[in-house]
Amino acid sequence: MKKTILMFGVATALICLSCQNTGRNRTTDATTSADSSANTFDGEIDGHTIKLYTLTNKTGAKATFTNFGARIVSLSVPDKAGKLTDVVLGFNKASDYNNPEEPYYGTIVGPFGNRIANGKFTLDGETYTLPTNNGPNTLHGGYKGVHFAAWEAQTNGDNTITFSYTLPDKHEGFPGNIAMTVTYTLTDDNALEIAYKATTDKKTVVNLTNHAYFNLNGEGSGTILDHRLQIFADRFTPVDSTLIPTGELTPVKGTPFDFTTAKAIGRDIEVEDTQLAYGEGYDHNFVLSGNKVDGLTHAATLVGDKSGIKMDIYTEEPGLQFYSGNFMSEKVTLKNGKKDSFRTGLCLETQHFPDSPNQAAFPSTVLAPGETYQTKSVYKFTVE
Repeated sequence: MKKTILMFGVATALICLSCQNTGRNRTTDATTSADSSANTFDGEIDGHTIKLYTLTNKTGAKATFTNFGARIVSLSVPDKAGKLTDVVLGFNKASDYNNPEEPYYGTIVGPFGNRIANGKFTLDGETYTLPTNNGPNTLHGGYKGVHFAAWEAQTNGDNTITFSYTLPDKHEGFPGNIAMTVTYTLTDDNALEIAYKATTDKKTVVNLTNHAYFNLNGEGSGTILDHRLQIFADRFTPVDSTLIPTGELTPVKGTPFDFTTAKAIGRDIEVEDTQLAYGEGYDHNFVLSGNKVDGLTHAATLVGDKSGIKMDIYTEEPGLQFYSGNFMSEKVTLKNGKKDSFRTGLCLETQHFPDSPNQAAFPSTVLAPGETYQTKSVYKFTVE
């Protein structure tokens, strides 16, 4: 569990770690830009005001967010021709995100991202029972994790916004009042930095991440199978048929999971392989082993085959979950009017390993009172 973080070149505005969101949502010193889309996006969910917030940088790149789940709604960066391209899948209305069938677009997931086996874990001899919302397991904090929470928002200039929320003790079974902040910074060199922080008043488990769906050719532009992906990981964590890690750390060499050199995502995705069959494609955690850059591990590089947009991911986390959009099935309509068709988006989630609370050999996700969970990931955009 990270207790410290190197906050290089970022002016953050972390707010109200100890405050708890109850009743009506409050927005502190937060403003939306003049973007007319805010007028049609904003709404009310469960009595809370849900708004759209916009960050811009000096190069013209733009990112929009909503306080419902502290989500990324859009992220527009230049392609190889200099045209701004929205590389994050999302929706035009706040109400569209309040969808239990497709709940994770762009959102922060927690207090424990990814899966916990059989909806149970034990701390100091006490067993905690969670809702099982993914077969026999708990996924992304349960039915009402932080992805369905109305977070407080506070802007700090044109390029930084902080969301804060306190998950009440025993919500969805997790112990402790867990006070969380997530700060997004859009830098002038087209990087989106995400800084996470959490404290608790009772021993608990914390594993926060962002669940953005990316298509570097642009939202609604078609398949991601021709994107080139490199993951700086020599091993991955194989899973059982319910997608819970077996506890092994298996070398990727000689398997379809070898992304140590860049390759098209679709090259091996249909190979006959038990792990691919379990995930119906890639839905696995990779054990990161990349070089350090400014204190962060270089986790992955993704390139859009049509746009030339290149995304490099750097993180303090030990793992990266690669999900190849295997369950996208045209259930929702995206911002540009296109459907979320099969494998038209992918997720690259920086994280601790799935089911860590039940696997002592994995890096710990336990957070105790008096400690601070603090970690950072960066998504840097260039072109080639």
